[in-house]
Amino acid sequence: MCGLEILRAWITENAGILFRLLFAGYLLVLTIMDIRTRKLHLGILLSGFPLAVAGRIAVGNIPAALVIAGGASGGLFVIVSRVTEEAFGYGDSILITITGIFLGIWDLLSMLAASFFLAAVFSGIMLSRKRYTRKSSFPFVPFLAVAYLIGVLIGGYG
Repeated sequence: MCGLEILRAWITENAGILFRLLFAGYLLVLTIMDIRTRKLHLGILLSGFPLAVAGRIAVGNIPAALVIAGGASGGLFVIVSRVTEEAFGYGDSILITITGIFLGIWDLLSMLAASFFLAAVFSGIMLSRKRYTRKSSFPFVPFLAVAYLIGVLIGGYG
């Protein structure tokens, strides 16, 4: 019995790290899917909601209002997807909603700023190399995943 108690204590102490790793794995799966097919499987995408909620409960270090604001900000992206006729995909918007629940509004905003910056650099390189035109599209989930990983590695999203 002592071993189980030690394991439970270790999991409790390291819940934040474990959920960050699980969320990184979730983003990795979606990244591969987005690169290969440019579509996100709805079942896999929506599996992030319970992961985000459980992670937020386990870590529990930010006020509920910031978590709600993080999720609600993803709703704005759903509206953008609708208005732009999916120039910015619904899958990306739903993922931003899930990420907002997991991170809260402030960490979500810093992650989005990094994501859009990385996407802009990528676009500039591809345009200058004449691989893309101004009308070309590319998957956005990889930029969300890289921005998330950078944030975790530099100690953000605490």
